[in-house]
Amino acid sequence: MKVDERYKGTIDWFSEHMPVAESELNYTTPYELLVAVILSAQCTDKRVNIVTPPLFERYPDAEALSKSTIEDVFRFIRSISYPNNKAKNIAAMGRMLWEDFNGIVPDNVDTLQKLPGVGRKTANVIASVIYNKEVMPVDTHVFRVSERIGLTTRSKTPLQTELKLTKHIPSHLLPIAHHWLILHGRYVCMARKPKCEDCGILEWCRAYSRKSKLTK
Repeated sequence: MKVDERYKGTIDWFSEHMPVAESELNYTTPYELLVAVILSAQCTDKRVNIVTPPLFERYPDAEALSKSTIEDVFRFIRSISYPNNKAKNIAAMGRMLWEDFNGIVPDNVDTLQKLPGVGRKTANVIASVIYNKEVMPVDTHVFRVSERIGLTTRSKTPLQTELKLTKHIPSHLLPIAHHWLILHGRYVCMARKPKCEDCGILEWCRAYSRKSKLTK
């Protein structure tokens, strides 16, 4: 199967069967999403959603967070993965966001990455979800699913995956395609035991095609 056929089939299926796909992180403001995405690195959205309500009650905006200490933040996020490092980054991010950006979350990917704790993936998430920028965030789910399906081939880094997906997916679909792949990887195409029997895109899946040939 040609790569363009695989992309078209996959995109058409998701467009029809998942016309609405959104972040599962709970947030009400760009600031809250930024903090939540930083916390979500190597951690489940479910756990993040448990931690953030009291955190946001204590620090409702960048101004409040700018006055926090690492120790204060740590108390709220101690059940999150890598709490020490994340507490340090979130406290520092709050200060920079307030002092350098007047509490307004930037809409530019490069500018966002100047904030402590914000890498390319996090910056792309904010730009995509909040500002509807035509960018492709690549987390572990997107990286794994893209390779397994065959949307990418032998990608070694998230950036390689991002560039390949951006090349083949229509730019206006990038914001929702990010969620398609995340949700598919989270609930169907899981790392250890993918639910192939529940998958709607088997026809275009490279891994399933190879598996079927081996079992014949």
